[in-house]
Amino acid sequence: MKATVVGLITPHVLRVADLARQAETGANVDWHVRDAVAKTIADLGSQYNARDLLSAYTHWLETAAHEAGQARQVYASVLQAAAAAAARHLQARD
Repeated sequence: MKATVVGLITPHVLRVADLARQAETGANVDWHVRDAVAKTIADLGSQYNARDLLSAYTHWLETAAHEAGQARQVYASVLQAAAAAAARHLQARD
């Protein structure tokens, strides 16, 4: 089976999306989001195409946050926080 970018990052994005859904119900997920992003950076960072994977992960989170928009502000803010954290890690790798 051939690993693809989508196949590698989807579980990581879904983890953050689940946390965003929990935040909509009032749960405090800040620490969990930071932990999820850190684990993703560690997991994907060891791949030969880590930069592409982390860029795709950040882009996917940003796109999902934008699409959630005004209708789901809490959900979108959690996704944006995760995308910002991933982007900081990505810049630190440069």
